[in-house]
Amino acid sequence: MKPSGGPRWINHQWLPDKPGEECGVFGIYAPGRDVARLTYYGLYALQHRGQESAGIAVADGKRLQLHKGMGLVPEVFHHRELSELQGHLAIGHVRYSTTGASSPINAQPLVFRYAGGMLGLAHNGNLTNITELRARLTATGSVFQSSTDSEVIVNLIARYGQTGLVDAVMKCMIDLKGAYSLVILTGDRLLAVRDPHAFRPLCLGILDRGGYVVASESCALDTVGARRLRDVAPGEIVIIDESGLTSLQGMLPRRRAHCIFEYIYFARADSLMDGFNVNRVRREMGRQLAREYPVEADLVIPVPDSGTAAARGYAEESGIPFEEGLMKNRYIGRTFIQPSQDLRDLGVRLKLNPIREVLAGKRVIMVDDSLVRGTTSSKLVAMLRDCGVKEVHLCLSSPPVVHSCYYGIDTSNEEELIAAQMPLDEVRRLINADGLHYLSIEGMLDIFGERRNDFCTACFTGDYPVPVPQPPKAGKFSLE
Repeated sequence: MKPSGGPRWINHQWLPDKPGEECGVFGIYAPGRDVARLTYYGLYALQHRGQESAGIAVADGKRLQLHKGMGLVPEVFHHRELSELQGHLAIGHVRYSTTGASSPINAQPLVFRYAGGMLGLAHNGNLTNITELRARLTATGSVFQSSTDSEVIVNLIARYGQTGLVDAVMKCMIDLKGAYSLVILTGDRLLAVRDPHAFRPLCLGILDRGGYVVASESCALDTVGARRLRDVAPGEIVIIDESGLTSLQGMLPRRRAHCIFEYIYFARADSLMDGFNVNRVRREMGRQLAREYPVEADLVIPVPDSGTAAARGYAEESGIPFEEGLMKNRYIGRTFIQPSQDLRDLGVRLKLNPIREVLAGKRVIMVDDSLVRGTTSSKLVAMLRDCGVKEVHLCLSSPPVVHSCYYGIDTSNEEELIAAQMPLDEVRRLINADGLHYLSIEGMLDIFGERRNDFCTACFTGDYPVPVPQPPKAGKFSLE
């Protein structure tokens, strides 16, 4: 079956032409500081990781308070809500759903009461053995309110909680398969947990007047004025309380499998992630593209913003001038209301508009981060040709996406992935480009030098670091 060349409605959701984002988590322990407001700023910095819902849970040593809702961070929180969240430690979450529908019941953090007291949890990632775990828990009396895999983690912690929280988390980690970066809140402690493969990012920082911060990306640390200390290690549990910071090895590290798409698309360009600056990596990807696909052209233009760093790298390596040929509407987020079927071409123009005076009569290299379904790219090529562009060469700073991700990225089913359904030349003809080049897998990994084997490339190669059971037909909605 070949894709239709346009976006489609699946499970009542409009499929965009990019992989879906993941989630962002944030945690802070800072006595004497306005932790709710600092968490708000931290989540604002992580907003690119999820735009469906946002939430903050705050503890004051005894009780936990929670506020969460659907929408962007500034839509969910206002001055009144933040003023009511009083305490000295907090966790926060921005969500893009990879398991479970986008609904208020699935918003995080999850706050619950168990034998050890009140607990809050926020999760970035996706469990691969979720169906098995939930069936086991349900058979022995567990009750579930949401349709997220995060609630399974909550139930496991509660089940193992008789011997203390840290012991419960360690036992829980034995059961969990797949990707998870967690922040966990009690009345007086903050925990940060990363799976033994370290699929999803998580870093640790320190505040100048005392206190610690954990976050999905270092850009959130910068925003709240924290100095980055390090990344949370694979399989590590970090405990932060009045005694300071304690590190435990919850599980032995396994093959490192950092998500390569963080560097290609998801992470903010100013983030430092597992030892690599995201902007520099993207620039090197563009340089490698220029080495692999030299072409005579007049201009290099990016598809903003995710293609900008790679386009600059291509221009620097090739000597071809860099220009901003497409203007992005900065007031449209990744979740703006999609146009109806008959107006879907307008959806691309709402986000991006060509600058005719820059492009007319030119041979253009257009650089983007990835090609998933091909719908946006074909419309962009058509827009450039309408402006009088002579040639359009599309260069992509990632290899062909031919497999689904089961570790926290919503790449949909393989039949929706254009590179899995068509050879390169057919894709080129479909989008009506004069040239099409994907970055090679070897060229991409060479950028990381001796650490080339530290990354999960399953969406390109099908080599899954954690075995994936036969996925249910309902995909992310399998628990609905």
